[in-house]
Amino acid sequence: MLTVAVTGATGAQGGATARALLAAGHRVRALTRRPGSPTAETLRALGADVRRADFDDPASLEAALSGADSLFAVTTPFGADTTTETRQGMALVDAAAAARIGHVVLTSAAHADRGTGVPHYESKYLVEQHLRVSGVPWTVIAPAAFMDNHATGWTLDGLREGTFAWPMPADRPLALIAVQDIGAFAALALDRREEFNGRRIDLASDELTPAQIAQALTAATGRPISHHEVPLTYVREHSADLAAMFAYFTASGLDVDVKGLRRDFPEVG
Repeated sequence: MLTVAVTGATGAQGGATARALLAAGHRVRALTRRPGSPTAETLRALGADVRRADFDDPASLEAALSGADSLFAVTTPFGADTTTETRQGMALVDAAAAARIGHVVLTSAAHADRGTGVPHYESKYLVEQHLRVSGVPWTVIAPAAFMDNHATGWTLDGLREGTFAWPMPADRPLALIAVQDIGAFAALALDRREEFNGRRIDLASDELTPAQIAQALTAATGRPISHHEVPLTYVREHSADLAAMFAYFTASGLDVDVKGLRRDFPEVG
């Protein structure tokens, strides 16, 4: 049984990882800036040890990581910026090294190591590079596009009107993954550290075109959903970062060996 510190535990990837680790019988330290939030209370009820930790508060990181065997590390520029993401990610790696953590699983982004020019991919890759030279045993998992985003925000607003609004051509395939699968894979890597040590793995569960996604949503909701290609100029007005990401998805795509992942890691499914 491992004691695993999980950053972003009240968020999507951290929450999925915490739940997967608890289900596997490990001890989870759920690290969050808001230990009294409803999501934190839910994790506490599942058996997690919820602790306050802030990337900008070295003392809180030191206390949260002390005595832990492993760390699941997630960073984000959203709500801040890419410079902050990189700075906070490096601070987390340094804290893990100081605490002599035995294994860090860092979640990044598929293709972040390929010079995509996507700002929040580049910021994550800087954290990856810092981790590689930190002296801490490491694994990097790099998820493709999140399926879960199809049911939130402006995409959900479009679905209510019968439209799957997505800034890609209808016939351009996109590698996808559900957050639950990310959590399951992270838990597997943490549980089998020797097998995963020193590896960087792009992750995806499926590959579908926007037209196929609209068909799947039609079948799931029982109401007609059609794809509408949102112009990149519209996306760029709201976020140059996301516009760059969708431009990369369209021009280069995310080639991930889904068949190989299913073959090699049937535990995740």
